[in-house]
Amino acid sequence: MTEVISVRFRGGCKSYYFDPKGLQIAAGEHVIVETAAGTEFVTCCEGNHQVPDQSVIQPLRAVVRLATEGDERINQRNRQREKEAFGICEKKIAAHGLEMKLIRVESNFEGSKIIFFFTAEGRVDFRELVKDLAGVFRSRIELRQVGVRDEAKMIGGLGICGRPLCCSQFLEEFLPVSIKMAKTQNLSLNPTKISGTCGRLMCCLKYEQNAYEDAVKRMPKNDSFVLTPDGPGNVTAVDLLRQEMKVRLDESPESPKSYKNAEVVVLRNGKGSREGIEIPKERPARLLRPEEQPAEEERFVFDYAPRPLAGLDAAESEEEPKRQGRQRQRRRRGSQRHEGQRPPRQEGRESREGRPSRAEGEVVKVERISVKASGDLTAEKKAAADRKARGGGAPRKGGEGRPPKAAESSTERKSEGGAQHRRHRPRRRRGGGSPSEG
Repeated sequence: MTEVISVRFRGGCKSYYFDPKGLQIAAGEHVIVETAAGTEFVTCCEGNHQVPDQSVIQPLRAVVRLATEGDERINQRNRQREKEAFGICEKKIAAHGLEMKLIRVESNFEGSKIIFFFTAEGRVDFRELVKDLAGVFRSRIELRQVGVRDEAKMIGGLGICGRPLCCSQFLEEFLPVSIKMAKTQNLSLNPTKISGTCGRLMCCLKYEQNAYEDAVKRMPKNDSFVLTPDGPGNVTAVDLLRQEMKVRLDESPESPKSYKNAEVVVLRNGKGSREGIEIPKERPARLLRPEEQPAEEERFVFDYAPRPLAGLDAAESEEEPKRQGRQRQRRRRGSQRHEGQRPPRQEGRESREGRPSRAEGEVVKVERISVKASGDLTAEKKAAADRKARGGGAPRKGGEGRPPKAAESSTERKSEGGAQHRRHRPRRRRGGGSPSEG
């Protein structure tokens, strides 16, 4: 076993092993390492750990030192230099009229070398461009032509799934992807649905290919002759993910039925003739679907033991639920009275006045008294009403029955200075005579 650390270069997803030389380095720290192109500023993605000797490529390069504050400043200055070089190179490309697209600019840690990445449809003669760039930056210039997949990896972006591109996140290298994978997975062959941002087939088609290939080996092909629990038939469609297939039975070919892979017996895999194929008399057993399985009986056991309330002894805690029940019953009766639905009283129960309450169904005699609504009653009307109630008859002539002034109503006192108060007028006689004076 060999002790190593894993580092990752800027813009890459692949990790490389380096000898820590006794240094304890944690993940996320910046270190300076020695490479074939000189010293580089890299990030540690996995600290000190042991790996088998077979996985280490000899000679194993060592870590120079942990990055210091001065190394951090140099790295920031190199990033600023790359931005300036990118703009200058684009102007030079336009001046020379070259058919190329600049993608990225990288400078090594020492600043002695600048690499320009670009894409182009064909070969590009950039010898004059290299001379101009070398005269501007006074360092070694290198131009590299990359493909569209490398372009997507360097620039980054979002795929049709809504997540960042796999090549810019974790893929260490590009895997070969073919259109046969899309056919095996029963995907639509529409280029816009199976192509990535780079215009090539999506890398994620490779992820589940092994699972689909294993399912294809276990499932029958289309037009296979199979025996089902309902009789023989031919396979019309296969669902690899659900391990199901649709079979057109010989007895009812107009309506295909779905069966699990374990419910059928393959008599002939693929297209061909049925001649010479013997159909077994015993049919395979039918599997129960989840909706067909009997539901298990559910039993709920409530183990409740009343506990004494806080601050009360055992006797008071037993009486407390009864008291709360009586309070709830009173509140319920009060709400029913408010809604006009007073519950019937119990027979023999006495009311608050001490009188026995009416029994249920007892008829109560109610006397209605007609009351005539009137405005302000004068003193004469009140006196006449009192005499009539006592049986005194009609008022005497000459105003003998008129009450004193002190008995005048408050309405008369308030009406002083306002509208004139109307006095009582006696009824006229039927003979048409003049009304009585007084």
